Formats: sequence, C-alpha cells, structure tokens
Amino acid sequence: MASPQSLSESDRRLVAAWAADCAERVLPLFEAEAPDEDRPRDAIARARAFARGELDAAGEIRRRFVANRAAQVVSSPAAKAAAWSAGQASGVAHMGAHALGAAAYAAKAAGLAEPDGGRVAAAEIAWQLEHMNEPVRAALRLLPLLGTDSSGPLGAGLLASGVLGENIRLIQAAL
Repeated sequence: MASPQSLSESDRRLVAAWAADCAERVLPLFEAEAPDEDRPRDAIARARAFARGELDAAGEIRRRFVANRAAQVVSSPAAKAAAWSAGQASGVAHMGAHALGAAAYAAKAAGLAEPDGGRVAAAEIAWQLEHMNEPVRAALRLLPLLGTDSSGPLGAGLLASGVLGENIRLIQAAL
C-alpha cells in the first residue's frame, strides 16, 4: 500500500510546480555563493518538467538527491537551505509531501538570509500561500499532518523538528 504522503501522480504533478516556485525564489541565495554550480537550478527545472508531464516519476526517483549534494559546496546556512529546497522540489516526483519540504526550506533560507529572519520567513510563507491555487491546496490537504504518519518525510524526521517543522505546521494550518 502506498504511503498517504505519496499523493497520486496527478496530484504530485500539481504540487511539483508550486514547490519549484517556492525553491526558485531562494535560488539566488545559493547561486550568489556558487554561481557555476547548476544542480539546484537543474532540480527546479526537472520539478517543472515533471509537473508538465515531460518526465516520469521513476526517472526522477533516481535523481532526487542530486541537488541536496550541492549544499556541500556552499558555506552559509541560507545557501544550504536554498539547495535543500531545490532538492525537496525535485523529490515531489517521488513523494508529494516533499512539496511541503521545499516550501519549508525556502522559508528557512529566506529567514536565514536577513537580520529580521522571523519576519522574512513569515513573509515567505505568506507568499507561498498566496501563490497556491485551489487544486494545489486540495492536493496538499490530502497529506497527513506533520508528525502523524511515519511513512515518509512528514514523519518524525528532519522536517518535523525546529524551524522546518514550524514552517510546515504554519502552511498546513493555513490550507
């Protein structure tokens, strides 16, 4: 039986475009430190191609960790979070819950890049919610609440703790 965090392929395609939008907003934080490193930008492009139906889930499952490895070439926490946001966006082809991971990491990256991080992260989440259409909202509402299902990224792992967990809870509460 598939995890409730997976979502159907059609719902994953819907949320992949939104996750790519979230990740792309913070991509400049990564590229400022590593302008010649294209793995995060490629991951976002692949998420968009998956959303358009140009790539299949099987091929993307094999490539989902590529952008995450790019975080090793930058030093600032904001740039690392931006790379991880792109990695989460590309992971949506595998599991829909990664869309919330992409958004959470994007808000974290935005917050880490500014002195008034809490306000900036909250503004990023507000943007994410404003740029979510109703089909995306409906698909994301199908996901279990953070920490209530252990069969995927919304379980008790990294996304459930700290600022990432706070960001996802804020997004899920607003759905």
